[in-house]
Amino acid sequence: MTLEEKIGQMTLYTSGWDVTGPTLNENYKEELKAGRVGALFNAHTVAYNTDLQKIAVEETRLGIPLLFGYDVIHGHRTIFPIPLAEACTWNMEIIKETARLSAKEAAASGLNWTFNPMVDISRDPRWGRVAEGSGEDPYLGSLIARARVQGYQGDDLSDPFTLMACVKHFAAYGAAQAGRDYHTVDMSDRVLRETYLPPYKAAIDAGVATVMTSFNEVDGVPASGNKYLLTEILRDEWGFDGFVVTDYTSINEMVPHGVVANEKEAAELAVNAGVDMDMQGSVFNDHLQKLVEEGKVEEKRIDEAVRKILEMKWRLGLFEDPYHYLDEAREKEVLFSKELMDHSLAVAKESIVLLKNDPVNSKKLLPVSKEVKSIALIGPLGDNQQDLLGTWHASGDAGKVVTVLQGLKNEFPDAKITYAQGAGFSGDDRKGFAEAVETARKADLVIMALGENYQQSGEAASRSEIGLPGVQQELLQAVHKTGKPVVALVMAGRPLTIEWIDESIPAVVNTWHLGTMAGQAIAEVLSGKYNPSGKLTMTFPRNVGQIPIFYNMKNTGRPFQAENKYTSKYIDVPNEPLYPFGYGLSYTTFTYNGLKLSKTEVTGNDSLEVEVTVENTGEYAGEEVVQLYIQDLVGSVTRPVKELKGFKKISLKPGESQVVKFTINPDDLKFYTRDMSFKAEPGDFMVTVGPNAAEGDTIKFSLK
Repeated sequence: MTLEEKIGQMTLYTSGWDVTGPTLNENYKEELKAGRVGALFNAHTVAYNTDLQKIAVEETRLGIPLLFGYDVIHGHRTIFPIPLAEACTWNMEIIKETARLSAKEAAASGLNWTFNPMVDISRDPRWGRVAEGSGEDPYLGSLIARARVQGYQGDDLSDPFTLMACVKHFAAYGAAQAGRDYHTVDMSDRVLRETYLPPYKAAIDAGVATVMTSFNEVDGVPASGNKYLLTEILRDEWGFDGFVVTDYTSINEMVPHGVVANEKEAAELAVNAGVDMDMQGSVFNDHLQKLVEEGKVEEKRIDEAVRKILEMKWRLGLFEDPYHYLDEAREKEVLFSKELMDHSLAVAKESIVLLKNDPVNSKKLLPVSKEVKSIALIGPLGDNQQDLLGTWHASGDAGKVVTVLQGLKNEFPDAKITYAQGAGFSGDDRKGFAEAVETARKADLVIMALGENYQQSGEAASRSEIGLPGVQQELLQAVHKTGKPVVALVMAGRPLTIEWIDESIPAVVNTWHLGTMAGQAIAEVLSGKYNPSGKLTMTFPRNVGQIPIFYNMKNTGRPFQAENKYTSKYIDVPNEPLYPFGYGLSYTTFTYNGLKLSKTEVTGNDSLEVEVTVENTGEYAGEEVVQLYIQDLVGSVTRPVKELKGFKKISLKPGESQVVKFTINPDDLKFYTRDMSFKAEPGDFMVTVGPNAAEGDTIKFSLK
């Protein structure tokens, strides 16, 4: 290969899309014919990608096939719940299956690479991209990262129903200051390693093929030029042997970051730090050859990057058959298949979190009685297809989305169901209030479908206030004044500040953005056909003043005491969140009893058995996520008040009980000690087992 051809393999350009379908910029097409492009993204459909692959294979000197990448985040054409919602299932098998089916449908459309999973830990719901992640906890986030990688990649990347996965954004993008997208990150190495790196490491251990750099800086150096991240940690410590791709133009963006003076210097910094492929910025094509000639970049570094890229193309089977992902008959068979639609419904139901279900006149509103004769559905998300898809809905077809209105009609065929939008997602237009109030007055039950549209969360959608957008809360308050029983559906891509709703509305259901089968899933939960089992993976604050807020915080030297002013607290709001990590109700009730340990003292190599009896004490069959937390009471450095170290999702019939067992292994007690060695220290530990991070029974053991 010539140096120019090698650099071409390190270059990734985007395709476009217009009313006629996918299109490729003429300049990029000429670059492709010249062998100066190794991969394309946003190019899909078999017919289109076949034409591009023919150019690469038949019209270039070496005939090296292209990679085709796309942001398949929570489905391709059939859309599943946003990742933050799906994380609330706490079900690794269903999460893995979502990734497998997403890969199957995307691969059938001619793709072989997804820019997912996004595994950034975040404690700030103002950041819009929390929708793409799994929440605030590194333990749970690591398990989900592994499940998604395994689902996308399967056992054999040459299987034409798999995709290469790309773990992102490396690293610590979720800690953007002020919750503002693309903003800077500043943290100690201890916090980086304890909280933010574990999910990336889990993806590497699961065999992820590629890694994407993040937009932020770490320790003063932008991630796309950060040798500590990309070489010392990723390759030298973790042994990663796939290739590293940047995020969109992030090499170019090191110039405004202020770490380099121009794009040529940016290219030099990035490639020497460990970047193998430049997404969209063209800095490698524009500058690498000159940098090699000047001796600022060694050609062996270029060879190393190209070897990794070509190896992945070989593992995908593209050298054996460049067209084996390109089969129009397979595309027609797979897209929107029953298998995908059924899974979209199943995972959507399991993602829903019941936040409140208080009695009204001694009877709970949920599940909705089949005797209800009239239902008023009110709110901008009630008869809405597009926004139920959520952020990053790829090529999802809004026309196939089941709305909440349609779902209710399907599930309550004997009830009269009326709809009024009432308000929009922005501005102060209250013209629809009167119709909404009148619609509510004529119904036995009111269901409010409120929240964000798909553009109000996700990338470049940070919000400084995270209440209901526009005048939706005023709409809810106006309907509430009618005295009719109200169920609030909160539909969003992030935790919202809904303290008034929690105080005033008897039944509150967090339904996120659930994708293609959203309305049917919601209706089946409201009817009781499915008993909600979701548990939050991100804390809901009372207001933005509590942010950042998360369960595994550390104590202070002056912990909260109500009677003492000079302790760590607010004077205008409790310290506690509105809803804690791990929280979620059911239509039934569960009790925990008999927490015990197999021993109260262990040595460094011992495991410890924990068991608790969980009983379904209610009237419905249901599922419960039993959660185990550990607190290291004294360490050489301060430790969190508790850390999730295990969970099990169980199913119980009314009156049924189960002994749930956990094993605490030596690795569960390790942390980065004062000298930054990763080990466990002797001392006392507290174990808590319960239904969420704020409740549970506790018991102590000692490590000798």
